[in-house]
Amino acid sequence: MDQLALLFVLLLGAVLSVPLGDRLKLPAPILMTLLGIVLALIRAVPNVDIDPDLILPLVLPPLLYAAVHRTSWRQFAANKRPIFLLAVALVFVTTAAVAFVANAVVPGLPLAAAVALGALVAPPDPVAATAVAGQLGLPRRMVSILEGEGLFNDVTAIVLYHVAIAAAVSGTFSLPRAAFDLVLSAVVAIGIGFGLGWAANKLMSYLGDATLQIGLTLLIPYASYVLAEELKGSGVLAVLTTAIFLAEHAFDADDVLTRLTGRAFWDVVDTLVTGVAFGLIGLEVHNVIRTAQGRWGEMLGWSAAVVAVVIVVRLLWLAPMTWVTKRMHARRDFDEDIPVTWRETVVMWWSGMRGVASVALALAIPLTMDDGSAFPDRDEIVFIAFGVIMATLVLQGLSLPWLVKKLKVRADTEAEQEYEKELALRAAKAAKRRYKEIEEVEELPAEVQEQMLRRAYDIGLRINPEMGAEERRESQAKRYKRIKRVRRIQAEMMSAARHEVLAARSEPGANPEVVDRVLRQLDVRSLR
Repeated sequence: MDQLALLFVLLLGAVLSVPLGDRLKLPAPILMTLLGIVLALIRAVPNVDIDPDLILPLVLPPLLYAAVHRTSWRQFAANKRPIFLLAVALVFVTTAAVAFVANAVVPGLPLAAAVALGALVAPPDPVAATAVAGQLGLPRRMVSILEGEGLFNDVTAIVLYHVAIAAAVSGTFSLPRAAFDLVLSAVVAIGIGFGLGWAANKLMSYLGDATLQIGLTLLIPYASYVLAEELKGSGVLAVLTTAIFLAEHAFDADDVLTRLTGRAFWDVVDTLVTGVAFGLIGLEVHNVIRTAQGRWGEMLGWSAAVVAVVIVVRLLWLAPMTWVTKRMHARRDFDEDIPVTWRETVVMWWSGMRGVASVALALAIPLTMDDGSAFPDRDEIVFIAFGVIMATLVLQGLSLPWLVKKLKVRADTEAEQEYEKELALRAAKAAKRRYKEIEEVEELPAEVQEQMLRRAYDIGLRINPEMGAEERRESQAKRYKRIKRVRRIQAEMMSAARHEVLAARSEPGANPEVVDRVLRQLDVRSLR
């Protein structure tokens, strides 16, 4: 098997892991990691040969962009305090604790190299956290915090990692210089993120065509990352800033085709890139096994010590910080999503899985120092890092569904249904208001007026059939039954129309371009 065949196996696995994960109640990234481990143990499967410097730029931008579009700026703002405590403060604390323990247990490991190890294992993976949270039906407040932590902790960890690596290879370290670099990196990244977001938004309105607009959204995250890195900024923060800006401003509410197509496109990209990334994590077992030849006991002991530090520090930090956040929340008059029970705190603790960023940073450790000598204990650092990744990703990932079920941590479905009903009612009222405005300037026949008012009400009813049930439960039930019947008949009519157009594609002299254009119009109309 060559590298290209291996890539196709991972892509196929990424597709199949989604339904398999749904059936087994396991996150797809965990299954892809296990697939990678199995492939790594097969002799016919080659070692993965990817430049470590390319892993982060190739994998992180699309994953971060897709993750941001599943949330909103409002959620980040509402959770700024717990996100800061987890994504910034906890990363610093974890890095320091791991560096102290690694420097103590690994003979001859320099402090700067130990800090680099701490930084690369400190951030939980945003993709794994989002996949786990989404599949297990956790409360929205927990999902928001896990997503925010996963998206922003890479910024802190990667900056710490670069500072530690620079100190290790040069042999010098300046705290004021490091602090300045940290601030400068953030300022440059935010500036580039907003600038590219604004430019992309303007360019999308110029392009017009949905296909070109979606193609641009694929290029923008990479452009944001690379430009920020070139200008000594944080590529991760730049991508996040660009993605948040575009999520809030990019698409017109009436641009149905672009929105539907874009969502489907990014779902595909997210599934494939995530699968390949976590498959590569498992495949790195090849190199880890080779590194540990003859020293399994010693190196496994080091890894176990660091794994214990990573897991225990998260628990020791989360428990009091959750209490502090709740106390601060109680003194303020605003809504903030926070864990409200000890069960939710335990689930958040056990959700701290490491993944793609940690792998990329471990493999990106330079081979040599500035003086030409080998980087100290590089093989040992990579082995320990993979021990932490495998222990947290596989152990915690496989046991988290059981833990969630055991602790009975579930989303408040009643609140979500009430919110959906509220939005449906607002949508129907907005449609009625607009109809009244039109009625004031246009003279409409009585039958048209009745039909339009009925359709305005039907807008909300189609979103949530329970809307207004308390007032007109019996009549609404009959009406909804009639609407379902009409929609079924309309769906069958549209199906017949699509079949007829598709059949025309095979007729002699047919113009496939025109056929596809008509078919797309029918498809969009079917979704309305």
